[in-house]
Amino acid sequence: MRQIVLDTETTGIDPKEGHRLIEIGAVEMVNRRFTGRTYHQYINPQREIEAEAIGVHGITNERVANEPQFDIIADEFWTFIEGAELVIHNAAFDVGFIDHELSMLNNRRGEPRLGPVASHCRVLDTLKLARDKHPGQRNSLDALCKRYDIDNGHRVLHGALLDAEILAEVYLAMTGGQTALSLDANAATQTSDAGRTGIHRLDPSRPRLAVIVPSADELAAHQVKLAQIRASAGQCRWDELSALEGGSEVH
Repeated sequence: MRQIVLDTETTGIDPKEGHRLIEIGAVEMVNRRFTGRTYHQYINPQREIEAEAIGVHGITNERVANEPQFDIIADEFWTFIEGAELVIHNAAFDVGFIDHELSMLNNRRGEPRLGPVASHCRVLDTLKLARDKHPGQRNSLDALCKRYDIDNGHRVLHGALLDAEILAEVYLAMTGGQTALSLDANAATQTSDAGRTGIHRLDPSRPRLAVIVPSADELAAHQVKLAQIRASAGQCRWDELSALEGGSEVH
């Protein structure tokens, strides 16, 4: 599955009040692995950035004065995200701004070429995910970094690409980890033409694994536990597995 972890920075908090995007950062993952592809763009919003917003992300009017307007970068950005699952923290905020920009662009072009986001991408809100997993706790990006032991010491101010990279690590930690760092073909496991993973033979001289045999007391305690499971659930998976193995419970 292709996922785009995305973050934005803006001139203020509400597009209905005329606020605009000034930065977009996005990181691509495929099957929970970073591909190395990113999207990062500063945008000239054609309006002043509020002082409170500058205090959050540090992006000044002078910084974006010579950057392209959204109309110029829209098609490239849309190509990068279209069809992917978007992973966003507090998704309603970012998607609301993106849809607002796309709507204004479509009106200027006189045709609905791009958007809305939810019609072309699945959206996964990591803030909702975090609240479901950690109800009653702080679930800001900084709080989640601390909870999942993710280094964000270099995050002094908000920045779209940096926050997207950090969010990707948080998302992977919240949902069970990551199987590999990248899709580097040179590091990937060799596969056959049929797509099956090649056989890796173990070294015959490797040390033998120790076999720990349970004591009589441990076996008795095990039977008591199985009886409790049967009484509460009406069935026990261990019985099915034991039957498949010929009735022996210790191998």
